[in-house]
Amino acid sequence: MALARFLRGGTVPMLSLVLVALLAVFGLLLGQRFFSVGSLQSMAFQLPELGILSLAMMVTLLSGGLNLSIIATANLCALTMGWVLTTQVPGAEGFMWGGWQVIAILAGMGVALVVGLINGYVIAYLGVSPILATLGTMTLCKGLSIGLTRGNVISGFSEPIVFLGNGTLAGVPVALMIFLALCVPMAVLLNKSPFGHKVYMIGSSEKATRYSGVDTRRVLLGVYVLSSLLAVVAALVMMARFNSANASYGESYLLVTILAAVLGGVDPFGGFGKVGGLVMALILLQLISSAFNLLGFSPFLTLAIWGALIIAVTAVGVRLEGFGGPRR
Repeated sequence: MALARFLRGGTVPMLSLVLVALLAVFGLLLGQRFFSVGSLQSMAFQLPELGILSLAMMVTLLSGGLNLSIIATANLCALTMGWVLTTQVPGAEGFMWGGWQVIAILAGMGVALVVGLINGYVIAYLGVSPILATLGTMTLCKGLSIGLTRGNVISGFSEPIVFLGNGTLAGVPVALMIFLALCVPMAVLLNKSPFGHKVYMIGSSEKATRYSGVDTRRVLLGVYVLSSLLAVVAALVMMARFNSANASYGESYLLVTILAAVLGGVDPFGGFGKVGGLVMALILLQLISSAFNLLGFSPFLTLAIWGALIIAVTAVGVRLEGFGGPRR
């Protein structure tokens, strides 16, 4: 069948078909409300922070690991940047007004680098399970975030920072541009670079990759550092969109990032996955969330639908493998 051959072309064709079907259904139910400029722009503002966090999760899943600390890392980085922005920028003038904002971002990157190095060292060199290691750093980061701020919100950032989360250029949200600007180099890094090839090899079989002469520990260290650096970009977008930072922001995103990655065709055991599939999955999830919001449905129902969707898509993929041709 032509349809079966089309679906066996990979995750993107399958998700494209689901996307078209949902657009038709929601278009009939909501009409112009769903396709209005305001509705589409709202989706475009909401997608980037989850998208960047999903990239951070995806790179660790490809290596056969997991990073449960991405949200806690993002919040700790956001609080670090927020502290510099609210204590140093208001009284600064001239060159230092912009300089302190750059220093704030560098401080956040420094925190992310430290967390990434801790995760990578504990997992790659000490041999601790990624789940346990990143659960530990998640708890550590959250504890530091709450302890240093006593759970309070840091708010009131400078206009250039807020613009990153709320501004638009030619009608397109700047945050969406940041996300897309990350997707392209990430896709090139994973698909075309020696580092990316090694990540896929480790995800398929770490032992075989090590025996082939690859320094798997060094690659895994790089994977978790990269994941943390992506988390700090997500932190910047989140704090800019909310004009505040807090230790508990975005906690509901953690499992959704795994959902988006797996729905987008990333093998949860490692070794396979494409950025294009992840982007399609994110669009699909955002579409469902926005449509259900317009229909007045409970957000908990949205989570239930997301869960059902991943079961359905995974089941269809397995069935197609059985009828010939790899799903990948």
